[in-house]
Amino acid sequence: MADLERTLVLAKPDAMQRALAGEIISRLERRGLRLIGLKLMHMTEEIANQHYAEHVGKGFFAGLVTYMTSGPIVAAVFEGPNAIAAVRATVGATDPVAAGPGTIRGDYGLLKGRNLVHASDSPESGQREAAIFFKSDELFPGWNRDLDGWLITDN
Repeated sequence: MADLERTLVLAKPDAMQRALAGEIISRLERRGLRLIGLKLMHMTEEIANQHYAEHVGKGFFAGLVTYMTSGPIVAAVFEGPNAIAAVRATVGATDPVAAGPGTIRGDYGLLKGRNLVHASDSPESGQREAAIFFKSDELFPGWNRDLDGWLITDN
């Protein structure tokens, strides 16, 4: 079986306002990624500060926190081989205008500051970020899907 990566995906408040959370999750599941954690929640300032810690002190940070705490989000954890690259390719470039057609941001986004979805940028970030939003007993890694034999294989 191929090595599995884990990635956090957030349907941001603008995606929730536009009823796109289901579309985001559905596209990633249809891609072949396994959904192992899912919750509807309100991102607190504490969680936002922890999640976006690398941006503390940058000019856009306060606005980012205000935006991310402005309404509900959907937090999801997906796993699969090359999950980080697969999710990021499906989501598209951070700037929706630069995102290709057929990507989530390319199909539904206009502005970088309202780009609908967060996706982890590395396996290390995926592990760290998932732990911010989910306790270990809220994740169900490796659950058996019949289609995994068709999708996740070494040959």
